[in-house]
Amino acid sequence: MKENQGFKLSYLAAFIATVVTNSAMADTSEQTPDAADSRNIDRVEVIGSIQAYRGDFSPLETPQSELDINANVLTNAGALDLSQALDLSTSVARQNNFGGLWNSFAVRGFVGDENLPSNYLVNGFNAGRGFGGSRDLSGIESVEVLKGPRAALFGRGEPGGTINLVTKRPTFETEGQVRFSVGSFDTYRADLDYTTTLSDSVAVRFVGYYEDAESFRDTIETKRQGMNPSIAWQISEQSQFVYELEYSAQEVPFDRGVIAIDGVLGLIPESRFLGEPGDGPMEADVLGHQLEFQHDFNQDWSALVGFNYRDTSLESAATETGFGDVVDGEINRFRRTRDYDATYHVFRAELTGDFELSGLEHRIIIGMDSDKFENDQVFLRVRGEQFINVFDPVYGAYPLPEPGPNTDRVETQESVGIFIQDQISLTDKLDIRIGARYDDYDQELNNRRSDTVATQTESRVSPQFGIVYETSERLSLYAAYGENFRPLSGSDADGNGFEPNQSTSMEAGVKFTLNDGGLFGTIAVFRVEQENILVVDDPEAFTSAAIGEAKSQGIEFDLAGELADGFELWASYTYVDAQTENAFFDANFGFTVEAGSALLNIPEHQLNLQLVKSAEVSGNLLEYGGGVLYVSERNGFFGTDFELPSYTIARAFVNYEINDSISIRAEIDNLFDETYYVNSFADVWIQPGTPRNFRISATYNF
Repeated sequence: MKENQGFKLSYLAAFIATVVTNSAMADTSEQTPDAADSRNIDRVEVIGSIQAYRGDFSPLETPQSELDINANVLTNAGALDLSQALDLSTSVARQNNFGGLWNSFAVRGFVGDENLPSNYLVNGFNAGRGFGGSRDLSGIESVEVLKGPRAALFGRGEPGGTINLVTKRPTFETEGQVRFSVGSFDTYRADLDYTTTLSDSVAVRFVGYYEDAESFRDTIETKRQGMNPSIAWQISEQSQFVYELEYSAQEVPFDRGVIAIDGVLGLIPESRFLGEPGDGPMEADVLGHQLEFQHDFNQDWSALVGFNYRDTSLESAATETGFGDVVDGEINRFRRTRDYDATYHVFRAELTGDFELSGLEHRIIIGMDSDKFENDQVFLRVRGEQFINVFDPVYGAYPLPEPGPNTDRVETQESVGIFIQDQISLTDKLDIRIGARYDDYDQELNNRRSDTVATQTESRVSPQFGIVYETSERLSLYAAYGENFRPLSGSDADGNGFEPNQSTSMEAGVKFTLNDGGLFGTIAVFRVEQENILVVDDPEAFTSAAIGEAKSQGIEFDLAGELADGFELWASYTYVDAQTENAFFDANFGFTVEAGSALLNIPEHQLNLQLVKSAEVSGNLLEYGGGVLYVSERNGFFGTDFELPSYTIARAFVNYEINDSISIRAEIDNLFDETYYVNSFADVWIQPGTPRNFRISATYNF
């Protein structure tokens, strides 16, 4: 297997090198102004808007590692949803995606609550919680991977880092784009993006998509649609108001993937579906509203006030493989129905400014926010004699049984926080950053089935410290320390809430620019320690306690930008050593997990490389290139020795602008038709990767 992967990597490298060399020899002319303008159509933003919690800092003077995945990189990578976008950052590893119904990821080795989607931000708002399905990128301008704990500003978050999505907002120009795509497995998709002005001070934008697709998985068919209309009002030269709506509706069959028989993968085809098509698809819906008001008092001081409300739901039934062994070719299953509803609303206000005190320059962010997350779950389950032959499945062999009560509860988390961050310039080259956030939160778990209520009240201070030294305009050195916490859902044996999950992080690195600023890179080393992980404290009663400990440490390398005239490079590599620190019982299966065990779905090595060439052909822009993703072996079943094998997949694309309005794009994913597995929860819930597939798109700009 490894020799075969090495051959494929060598073959791909030779292929890209040949293409690049031939292109450089065939066309050394400069790109025309019209071609350059057409490439930038998706990069225009509302003039003067700022990101919440961020302040005004250049990358070289920010004492933490960050990676900005812009629209052009996302397009070249063929990324249509958040999971595909995050593959570009090797600091992020895919986790169990709940049968394809949400985004779940680990940053620097650590994941959040495995029973909820991974949290992410949208324009600085907490928005990832809830059950709205996998996040589509149609309304997203860029994806920011903000590494390290950010609780000192953002509040409660994931321990390894924060993902922030920057949305497409109105511009004060009139332009639009329509794209139609067709691909493998009868995949059809349409995208629309249109922005215009209603007056000199008001602009609107409408972004929407519709997708109908079958799959390489037997019987699986999905339908997705969504829209993101927005309006921007430039009240004055100093004030701006923006409103955005988020709507999506998805119909996605619940698909736990394939199984490993006696620990061996590949004994059944990756297309084999082991659920019941008669259950129909799960329905995931989102309706969200986001408002922001920004006022610039002068060139040094600015205020930002915002509000976000997001309502999500997930409902339907699913038949899933159980955790027993395959006997005579058959495995048992259980059937569950879910009726999940979640609402999340956030208010925030912040003030940013620059001032001088005692001869030192201060750049300060100060503010407050509040949020409320309500998670309502009704969950029914039935076990029994629901066998399926994994080698020769017969769907509909049993009448679909009616599930009985299992979970009926609503959990509410409320928080109010205040935060401050000050970056002080001690010299022209040396800055220090000091910050802290105070959170007061309440947690209530209303178990309607047992008619009990558990409450938890906590107050936490999350500090951060950083130092950055700019040795020159092209190089800076930095170090940072931060703390982070995250509430845990559920209650212990006595009906009380759990102590929140706590993590600390240290990192140090170097940031640099090359090629006259065309390339930007970061090399970082990090260490993250986590405690109060939810585990089993009594294997017989199977009650839980927050007593688990783990650590993650490693090194990251990111480099992106213009390698040479007409060549764009994206390179990301991460080494992570993520393991448990103490022995405990796994909260899902009760297996003993020894100290030093690898964490689930975390590869030691990940590499993503992408190279794009731009040239002029007959006066029009031609772009082509390829990329490769390598993921090493991973623990596939916590508490056991089952591992997912490493894999290497490659892609290639070509895009040609026929004229100023029309372009054609063709792309192939999994170029060498690799059989691979992206994540698992256990040896019977394993998500296979997609075989070789293609997509052809036509885009009309107007």
